[in-house]
Amino acid sequence: MANRLLLVSIGGALGSVLRYLMSGAVQRLLRDATFPYGTLCVNVLGCLVVGMLSQLAESRGAFTGDARLFLVVGLLGGFTTFSAFGNETMNLLREAEFDLALANALGSVVLGLGAVWLGRAVAFWVWR
Repeated sequence: MANRLLLVSIGGALGSVLRYLMSGAVQRLLRDATFPYGTLCVNVLGCLVVGMLSQLAESRGAFTGDARLFLVVGLLGGFTTFSAFGNETMNLLREAEFDLALANALGSVVLGLGAVWLGRAVAFWVWR
């Protein structure tokens, strides 16, 4: 168990650093942009990579369980949890669980935005 946690931790640290560097580089490249292009690029790239890795793992058995922990849970999880969301939703769609896929997509967006709003409101009320 400790070995698995270490793999996830190291991958997560590397993914977080990569997210910071890539997102910042994209935003600096588009200096006048107010849209968060850096975050968008990170999310899309993370989804592309998780799709590629998942297909390789499924069709060719390309990774051990530990390698998948490091790459998917750690590295991509640190890079963007949006890739996990995309992969899980795609798995539901592939299993013809359309209602669950829609619920996951809508629930993640609507509840996520609601939670950010609520968190800001609570923080404003507590620390005003």
